[in-house]
Amino acid sequence: MDDGLLALTSIPGIKIGHAHDDIGLTGCTVIICEEGAVAGVDQRGGAPGTRETDALRPMHMVDRAHAVLLTGGSAFGLDAAAGVMKYLDEKNVGFNTGVAKVPIVPSAVLFDLGLGDSKIRPNLEMGYQACFNASNCIPEQGNVGAGMGATVGKILGMKQAMKSGIGYSMLSAGGGIYVGVIIAVNSFGDVVDSSSGTILAGARSLEAGPIKVGKGKEFADTIETMKSFAGRTIMDFAARQNTVIGVVITNARLEKEEANKVAQMAHNGLALTIRPAHTMFDGDTIFSMATGQRKADVNIVGAIAVLAVAEAIVNAVRHAKPAGGLPSAISYP
Repeated sequence: MDDGLLALTSIPGIKIGHAHDDIGLTGCTVIICEEGAVAGVDQRGGAPGTRETDALRPMHMVDRAHAVLLTGGSAFGLDAAAGVMKYLDEKNVGFNTGVAKVPIVPSAVLFDLGLGDSKIRPNLEMGYQACFNASNCIPEQGNVGAGMGATVGKILGMKQAMKSGIGYSMLSAGGGIYVGVIIAVNSFGDVVDSSSGTILAGARSLEAGPIKVGKGKEFADTIETMKSFAGRTIMDFAARQNTVIGVVITNARLEKEEANKVAQMAHNGLALTIRPAHTMFDGDTIFSMATGQRKADVNIVGAIAVLAVAEAIVNAVRHAKPAGGLPSAISYP
């Protein structure tokens, strides 16, 4: 069950903000916790673009993040993290080094340069604007923030892909514990209904044309295409524009190792809804942020995180609108 508004109001201190460019079809999303949230990360795809992820892993000194940035623009988009740091620095938020407070802002990028204007990328100004826009209201979904240029199903190239976006889910784990996810879905694979395996958005058949076709010809089915001679021949050069990035947010009280475990378990939500997931063409990265208001069993938090990730991924494609010449789930087939 989606507990949207209740869960958001039950995780004090968390704010989410989007900023994007309508021409560039790119953007960024920031999740802010000015008091600091115990944070973890798990990176599984073969082509990541990240910042400050090593600091979150066990056996490292820092255990809290003050914000997490999800951004488009490929490696260029990491510039937006400077805007987040600027915003937090102005508020005197950060890790106290004795001479200055340094904001800890782990970040991950997705590749969206192939959809809009590739010369327009998230930068310091856009990262700052996302922080300025941040609130504890229900976040927008679809073609906003880091989901602005997100697409799915690219084995046959961008022309046969579909528009995706950013989605969220907020679920109850019982006992006043809430687990939320916000995730930008820019996968190589198709997004499916986990219960039926039905493709919701993905690579369109070459017979499909630019927008839609009759029943039976809508989707190529990425895994089946990969098995074919054509799929094995073209996917190496046609599918280097991917990555799913997201954040699990909870009011549970977790240690740093537990926060990393939740991020690790949450990746099972990708396996439920994206086929295939975690390929060498993806840079799939999931962060976790725990604000510590409620004592909780890490196993329960991780198990609910899987369901929240799966639901957020489906929401991302169902709220996406056509853009950049590509159809979305609401317009196709």
